[in-house]
Formats: sequence, C-alpha cells, structure tokens
Amino acid sequence: MTDRFMRSPDRFTAGTVGEVGQRMFLIQAVSGPEFVTVKVEKQQLAVLATYLTRAIEPLGRPGHLPDDLDLQLSPDDGIDMIAGEISVAIDEETGTVEVVIEDVDEETGPARFTLEVSREQAAAFAIHATRLVESGRPPCPLCGLPLDPRGHDCPRTNGHRAPIT
Repeated sequence: MTDRFMRSPDRFTAGTVGEVGQRMFLIQAVSGPEFVTVKVEKQQLAVLATYLTRAIEPLGRPGHLPDDLDLQLSPDDGIDMIAGEISVAIDEETGTVEVVIEDVDEETGPARFTLEVSREQAAAFAIHATRLVESGRPPCPLCGLPLDPRGHDCPRTNGHRAPIT
C-alpha cells in the first residue's frame, strides 16, 4: 500500500474539468512543489462538503478563509488517484481536520492519501465544493436526476410525458 501524507497544505481545493454534464470532479492539495490531484464523483464531493460543514461547526467560527481556490492544472498534469472511500476525522483540541482518501485504481494497487488541513481550509473547501456541485445541470422536479439539455427520460413518468419545469 502506498501512503501519502500532507500536513497544512498551501492549497486545498476542488474543481472541475470539462463542460457541464460532462465534468470530471477533482480534489487537489498543493504543498510547495508537491501536487496531489484526486478524481472524485460529484456525489462524493457533495457529501464531503456537507460533512465538513457539519463537522467543523462545533469548533466555532473559523478565521479568515483562504480565497485562492483555483485548480492548478497543466496539460502534463495527471490524476494521482481515483477516490474510493473518503473519511474525515476532527481534532477538536487543535481545530484540524484530517481527510483520508482511499484509492480504487486497481492498476496502481491500494493507496491512501491523508491530508491534514485547518478548519479555515476545510470551511473554504466546503463552500467552494458546494458551489461547484450546485453549478451543474438543474435536477428534474419529479425524480431529482440531472436534466439533460438533449432530453430527459424521467423514470417517474415511465417515458410517457415530459417533466414539468
């Protein structure tokens, strides 16, 4: 198992690559020259953002939130991991948040990326990630699945009529 650890990164962010409806969601941590970019599913990102928001709330109001949350990608950059299980631990004494991401890429073998961030970084990440997730396609009012501009076969209507928008 390959383990990577990053404490107090310069940047902890999320972002997307591609057009709405075809986006790839990424989590990125940067510490000096070291970059770790993890591919995640949209739902994983949404759940992580929600959980971080709830988990850091009891720690009190965070200080100044980082505002530089852009992904740093170049054409040569690759994906370091594909996220499987993501877990979070909070150290209430220090106010730090530990995020552990398990890799599901079978070619590289089992791997784990552990990231320790401040509550300010966790709060900024949660806000930014929530905005990213919500900026996608609107949900169908009947089934909640994303509406595709090319058409939507809503399972709640068995394909008999178009959903009301």
